[in-house]
Amino acid sequence: MKHELIKIDDIPTTGSVVVPFFGRELHVYRAGERIRAIANTCLHFGGPLECREGKLVCAWHGAHFDMATGERESGPAPRDSKLMFLSTRVEGDALYYVWGD
Repeated sequence: MKHELIKIDDIPTTGSVVVPFFGRELHVYRAGERIRAIANTCLHFGGPLECREGKLVCAWHGAHFDMATGERESGPAPRDSKLMFLSTRVEGDALYYVWGD
């Protein structure tokens, strides 16, 4: 099964775009040749993330996460934590969340 997230042309070449996802939000962005979709939730207290200078940064307490790997780089989130990437696929002109395939 699949659910369309965003048209490819609407994904910025730098930074990210926040898209709705079943009552929650995702950051969608380009990481090199890949397009990534990651939950807009910090692993510290669940605060929203902001894209700043190539990092995802918690707006509440300042935890920093690497956009390519999702790994925590600094701040109050648990040391070995990693943000949640969603399973996605590009088909035609859109990015889809996919499950059950």
